[in-house]
Amino acid sequence: MTSRGHAPLRRVTKVAAAASVTSVRAARLEEQLEKKAERRGGAVAFGKTMFGVVVAGLGIAGQVRIRDLLSPLPSSPAEKMSIKGFVSRRNLQEQQGVTQIPLDEALSREDIHAAIVSTENSSHEDYVRKFLEAGKHVCVEYPMALSYAAAVELFRLADEKGKVLHVEHIELLAADYRQLKKEVCGKSLQEGSLHFTAGPVAPGFGSLAFSGISRLTWLVDLFGELSVTGAKLTEEPEKKYTKLTAHLLTQDRRSLTWIEERGPGLRRNKTIDLRFDSGRVDQLPAVPRDPVGLFAQDLRIFGRKLLGQVATEALQAERKRVLHCLQLADRISQLVQAPQQSAS
Repeated sequence: MTSRGHAPLRRVTKVAAAASVTSVRAARLEEQLEKKAERRGGAVAFGKTMFGVVVAGLGIAGQVRIRDLLSPLPSSPAEKMSIKGFVSRRNLQEQQGVTQIPLDEALSREDIHAAIVSTENSSHEDYVRKFLEAGKHVCVEYPMALSYAAAVELFRLADEKGKVLHVEHIELLAADYRQLKKEVCGKSLQEGSLHFTAGPVAPGFGSLAFSGISRLTWLVDLFGELSVTGAKLTEEPEKKYTKLTAHLLTQDRRSLTWIEERGPGLRRNKTIDLRFDSGRVDQLPAVPRDPVGLFAQDLRIFGRKLLGQVATEALQAERKRVLHCLQLADRISQLVQAPQQSAS
């Protein structure tokens, strides 16, 4: 952990967990969606052989998406996608030979069947809703929304429209994570921690619980559904420094601590310390870099969903994990925000 010399300046907030009415209602809707999906049964196969795709957002991820659409993996479902343009709030020239088009055009064109949303986190929900309402399939970067209730509603809308809503989680595709999962599989956890550091969070990316949801997803994917027992937020606004500490429990009541620390000069790094009954894992595996990029791997998954090649059971399990992680992020955000609101 990075040592800091301004502890008196920190504002620390901590509060016990409490259920919210909004989350309860969203959970009920989630159960209704699961039952509806079960009744429908089976993966849906689409008749189109090619899918016109638009990319919304032209940051680093958006540019990589365009590159991967222009040069899809050979013999992969990504070859069934054809990029038709990109959408950006900025007025830009052609990017990699692809033309910018207005959002309204992307929503209305019949030759555009799907959208990839690569904007800042705060606008994910709005873009996803607009594209779904226009009858387009959607691939969106994590987090799909900045609240659990909004995410449940977006999945409901996707079901209503009969469209694919794919949430990208490339952190689960990384070679070091895949090897870590193999190493801990079958072991009995006693306690553990995951500490992530990086530079300050950019505007529009939400609270640390949501901007760092990929780390939370790691823990859920490794150890199953979790519950939140407490959370603390330390802030030094004048230094652009924030630190979130969340305390979690596995279903068999083993303790996990997630720390998300962001500030100037902090190197992007993950530190793990997982103690099992058979030993300890305190380093990420050193593995060769995957020759296929993470976004290209994710595009292949999206393509399989468009072609109806993913089983209903797998889709339901993925949705359940996505919503569970967002529900945890919601809970953590509520815990650290409540005392701030009462003090204002």
